[in-house]
Amino acid sequence: MDRLTTLVEKFHLTVQPAPLSTANLIAMAGENGAPARVVFLTRGTSQTARAEGVLFAAHVDWMGMTNPLMASLPDEVCSDLSGAEDSRALVRLMAEETTANRCGAQSVINRLGEALMVRLLREQISQGTTDVGLLAGLADPRLSRAIVAMHDYPGRVWSNADLAQEAGLSLSRFAELFAQTVGETPIGYLRRWRLILAHQDIMRGDRVDAVARRYAYNSPESFTRAFRKAHGVAPTTLRAA
Repeated sequence: MDRLTTLVEKFHLTVQPAPLSTANLIAMAGENGAPARVVFLTRGTSQTARAEGVLFAAHVDWMGMTNPLMASLPDEVCSDLSGAEDSRALVRLMAEETTANRCGAQSVINRLGEALMVRLLREQISQGTTDVGLLAGLADPRLSRAIVAMHDYPGRVWSNADLAQEAGLSLSRFAELFAQTVGETPIGYLRRWRLILAHQDIMRGDRVDAVARRYAYNSPESFTRAFRKAHGVAPTTLRAA
C-alpha cells in the first residue's frame, strides 16, 4: 500500500530557489557546515530566519490548501537530518544546483525538491500526529487502507461498510475512529476528495457529464449542485472560462 503516490501525482508540485524572505523551504547547516535540518513552512514564510547557516532557500508550491495533505500539515515541519544521509545528500545537491547556475538547474532542483518533500512527508507519517486531519488518518495503519482505497479508486461506489472492510474494522468502530482521527465522516471525506479531483478535471476542459460519471454522481445535475456548494461556482462556468 502506497499512502503518498496518488497525492503527489494529483497535485502539481514546484520547487524554485527563492530569497529567504519569500522562501518556505529552508535547509540549514550545522556547526561543521554539513546539512543539519530542513524547515518547511506550510502557511507562509519566516519573518525571523537569518541568512547565517542557510544552505539554500526555496519556495514550494503544492496547490496550497486545495491539497488535503498540505491542509493537514502543521504550520511548521522541521526535519532533523543528522541520521538521514540520503536526505542530506539531496540537500547538498540542491544547494549545489542553486549556486552553480548550470543548464537545466531549475528542472533538477524541482525533481530533487519533490524527492525531499516526499521524505519529509514519510517522516511526518511515521512519527504520527496528535492533530486531527488527513495526515493523522494516513498515519493510522487501519484507516490508511481505507483512505488509500478512496484516493486510488474515487469513482467506485463506496459504502461505509466497504471502507470499514478495507480498514479491517467493524462498521461502528470504523466510523467512530475515522471521525475522531480525520475530523469528518468517511463518506464526507470521499465526497470532498471527488470534488477536488473534479475541479481539476473541469479546469482541464473535461465535459461536465463525463466528470459526473467518473466520480459516481447519478446525474450531471446532482454533480453540479455538489460542485457549486463545494467551490462556489458552477462547473460549466469554470469550463467556459
